[in-house]
Amino acid sequence: MDWQGIRAEVLRRIEARDYPPGGSIPNEADLAAEFGCARATVNRALRELARAGRIERRRKAGTRVPLAPVRQAVLSIPIIRHDIAARGLAPGYRLISAALGRPDAATRAALEAGAGPAAAHLWHVVGLHTGDGAPFVLEDRWINPEAVPDLGPESFAAISANEWLVAHAGFSAGRIAFGAVSATPATARLLGCAPAAPLLRLTRTTRSGPRPVTLVRLSYAPGHEIATGF
Repeated sequence: MDWQGIRAEVLRRIEARDYPPGGSIPNEADLAAEFGCARATVNRALRELARAGRIERRRKAGTRVPLAPVRQAVLSIPIIRHDIAARGLAPGYRLISAALGRPDAATRAALEAGAGPAAAHLWHVVGLHTGDGAPFVLEDRWINPEAVPDLGPESFAAISANEWLVAHAGFSAGRIAFGAVSATPATARLLGCAPAAPLLRLTRTTRSGPRPVTLVRLSYAPGHEIATGF
């Protein structure tokens, strides 16, 4: 049996309560003998289950089924156009501005731009995504050109910065924050809502290795809801 088959069988036993929560799992040697394979094959299967939070492995303490399994979260950067289409709406996009500029102190800190001359040469791209012609989300994004050297003003002529970065810039880590904000007069005009109206805002910073790539603030039109599963 290969490691995928062993992983599937151990998982089946966990879900069937053959290996109950808090209970121990046979050691690698015993499982290898049962499945007729090398210990390395069993080790690979158990490592994958541990990475997914389905088992706990501790030196000298053996392998156990956790009392409260922790599911592994996998981060992906969604393409806003696809999100709009999945809601049954016709996606649209309008570029509002794209230019090199100097961000506020919080954005400089997030992008590790410091206060020197380099901080004045970050791309600032603002665009409005629509669904069936109605405002959906305002994308206000700062991009570190050192992390994306191929970037230029022509990059955003046909597609949004969101979609361009997903296609051209890899990422290895990120931070996401959700919060409620009041619409500024400028944001209210673009989203077609009253000034000071409550908005859902998502702020996301992504990195590629040691370098921050981008910080984006997504301000959704009133009434927006984000749903997820687990």
